[in-house]
Amino acid sequence: MSNKNFPFRLGTFKCIVVSDGTHTYLHPIQIFVSVNTPRERLKQVLREHNLDLERWEQYISPYPSLVINTGQHLVLVDTGAGGLEPTTGKLIPNLQAEGIKPEDIDTVILTHGHPDHIGGNTNSEGRPAFPNARYIMWKDEWDFWTSEPKLTELDIPKHIKELLIIVARNNLLPIQHQLELLDHETEIVPGIQTVAAPGHTPGHMAVAITSDNEQLLCLSDAVLHQIHLKQLEWYTAVDFAPKQVVTTRRRLLDWAATEKALVHAFHFPLPGLGYVAQKGKAWQWEPIEMTG
Repeated sequence: MSNKNFPFRLGTFKCIVVSDGTHTYLHPIQIFVSVNTPRERLKQVLREHNLDLERWEQYISPYPSLVINTGQHLVLVDTGAGGLEPTTGKLIPNLQAEGIKPEDIDTVILTHGHPDHIGGNTNSEGRPAFPNARYIMWKDEWDFWTSEPKLTELDIPKHIKELLIIVARNNLLPIQHQLELLDHETEIVPGIQTVAAPGHTPGHMAVAITSDNEQLLCLSDAVLHQIHLKQLEWYTAVDFAPKQVVTTRRRLLDWAATEKALVHAFHFPLPGLGYVAQKGKAWQWEPIEMTG
């Protein structure tokens, strides 16, 4: 995709996968695949995905947001990383390329409080980037990041933990007057439903979208890499509660396969859209065919 945006339809809804840019992750095994798998097993599975454990030193991840125009509401799912680094912060220019101004967005759904999902909440002046929107977040997620989290559960360097906390505070506190906190699954606007998906973070959530009997399930970070569809028990250094991660994955992947829903996976190669098919006791990813 040359323009980094991917328009598509879901029933009567007009949707766009909009890029905020990319981030290059070093040590992708720990971040995207597993910290609980023996090395020889890792080698074997990575080979099945045409990856070499010894040479896979980085992963360039897209940071896509999703826009849903229901005809009555203009909804944005996640806001990207903002100005975290030179390769991010492209969301608003890419929205404007589609004729969408920040003022046009009336609802922003935040799946969780990691920098690549909330970094675009605010503008360069520290004010809400989407001034007319209500921001939606799970209450457990808000409470966690606005307290004093130690992140002792995560096997990541101290400076990364500090970055997570700083970005959360800088991008959550300024939106609190526009924020609506959820403690149960609910329909945000007609056709768009929040789905509890804890594990990756305490209040991580997915989003289910339905229009004209067509369905789309936004997994956000419930699944970080295609490998996890076959290796459900694998978890990463950034997964807050591994047992919950596995339970959440099973529920969401089973739902997507059973309903034959279109799926959006945040960190998969752009546009991150595809289907999940049952394969024995696991699943497999079937990306949509790209044209043009």
